[in-house]
Amino acid sequence: MKHRLMLCCLSTTLLIAAAVAANAPLKLAKPDPGSRSGQPVSADSWSKLNPKKLVLRSAAALVVDSHGNVVYAKESNKTLPIASITKLMTAMVILDSSLSMDEPIKINKQDRDLIQLTGSRLKYGATLPRRQMLQLALMASENRAANALGRTWPGGKKAFVRAMNKKARALGMQSARFADPAGLDPGNVASARDLVKMVQAASSYPFIRKATTTKSVSVRPYKRRGELRYGNTNRLLKNKAWTIQLSKTGYLNEAGRCLTMQARIADEPLVIVLLNSFGKLTD
Repeated sequence: MKHRLMLCCLSTTLLIAAAVAANAPLKLAKPDPGSRSGQPVSADSWSKLNPKKLVLRSAAALVVDSHGNVVYAKESNKTLPIASITKLMTAMVILDSSLSMDEPIKINKQDRDLIQLTGSRLKYGATLPRRQMLQLALMASENRAANALGRTWPGGKKAFVRAMNKKARALGMQSARFADPAGLDPGNVASARDLVKMVQAASSYPFIRKATTTKSVSVRPYKRRGELRYGNTNRLLKNKAWTIQLSKTGYLNEAGRCLTMQARIADEPLVIVLLNSFGKLTD
């Protein structure tokens, strides 16, 4: 009974997460509290999950439990654009450095998006500590904040991108390639299997866990204006029945809608990766 309830919760979770990644309307369902036994689910239990009953509108997907067991996989080794999921790597590189998190970072023309031509509420001259720029990049997927973090790296943005790729290699992300700190370049690519490794590494950073699961934050980037309020891009955080420990969304035309999460489902820690949940590669 415990295993059936666990698998039922997981099935519901994946379908809801896929709907969120695809930006589809959804009604969140609470997991059955009777499934919370506190005991880990074995690899044999996951084998009872019928993949044919999980019709996910994602080009690639991978779910792994805390013991490394693959719960669900679909094209998990396929290399695809990852959009703003890139910002998890940006954050790790920044946090690994000795740069001051209190140093003021000022937005300038070099930080604008000349690839996807997206807008930003951080206009030229907006100034925030590096800590808050990183928080906005992670929580609200603020592209200019991410670009400013790369630009102010010692040696500039090119050196920062080299540091991102070096970190990816150190994590064993075999097919991952990074081209910019914001994820605006479709040349930021990885497989779902690579991204599980990245999420697992990112989860060891308290700053990343907190920033990606904060629902909203207010900042004051201008001296003579009021505060700006930002919300989290992951709508699943609004449901109190979910225990999400880390999350990051992403979207580009070339990447479709993407979602990575580390969450507890029926008391079992899982890493969930969904890539291209809307677009020409969608099933």
